Amino acid sequence: MRILLAYVCAVAVTVAAAQDSTVVDEVARAAKAPPKLTLEASAADVLAACREMLPRRPIELTGALILRNRKGIVQKECDYRLVMRRSQEATLLSVRLFARHETNELASVTIARRGAARPTIQLMSGGTTQTVGSPLDRVMDTDVTWLDLTFDFLWWTDAAYEVEREGETVHGQTCMVILVRPPEKIEGLEAVRLWADKKTGCLMQAEQLGAGLKPLRRLWGTRVKKFDNRWMVSVLEVETLGSRHRTKITVEDLKEL
Repeated sequence: MRILLAYVCAVAVTVAAAQDSTVVDEVARAAKAPPKLTLEASAADVLAACREMLPRRPIELTGALILRNRKGIVQKECDYRLVMRRSQEATLLSVRLFARHETNELASVTIARRGAARPTIQLMSGGTTQTVGSPLDRVMDTDVTWLDLTFDFLWWTDAAYEVEREGETVHGQTCMVILVRPPEKIEGLEAVRLWADKKTGCLMQAEQLGAGLKPLRRLWGTRVKKFDNRWMVSVLEVETLGSRHRTKITVEDLKEL
């Protein structure tokens, strides 16, 4: 969420986009800087480069989640306010969800992770508090999951190159493709496939994979924007493959705390 939300959810990951020239131009501009990765870079080095794209200081993001069908008709939408504090060792996300363009709070969520362990997700709604069972549970019945909000797969240590995919391109950028597996079993998820720009380490695309490494969901960015002298993804798309719908995550404002 890269929400990303974030960047979520990216959140604020620099994931690139298919037909958006602004995103491609920004990645190309970054590629002119001294490369962050060498030919000897390990899969762990690639993950580290991807993590560098995430804000290191505590930040607050505001924006919207918009679920649309294949014709572009909005089926569900809500606003969010996300406070993110993360480091190499821990992550704490506080997310409040509101009715679109209203102050009526629908739910409040706290997501905490220490080290590479699975995050603890506490959902407060309707006066009750419950622990979410899986990082793959959906946010407000959209395509976005709690895993999208945390990008915890960037901290998983079981990472390896997919050699047969070496040199694949995403939106014109030559990428390194790696497969990362969760440190503990997550029902319905076998691994996450990541495409990172070969020169900058910029995360271009992510796929969640089920049994037999079948792609289930895809995350990518479609627009970037400058927030306080930081270029970040301001619109991300999350698609459940074969579902005939997708969810747009917008980042409308960002400020450091």
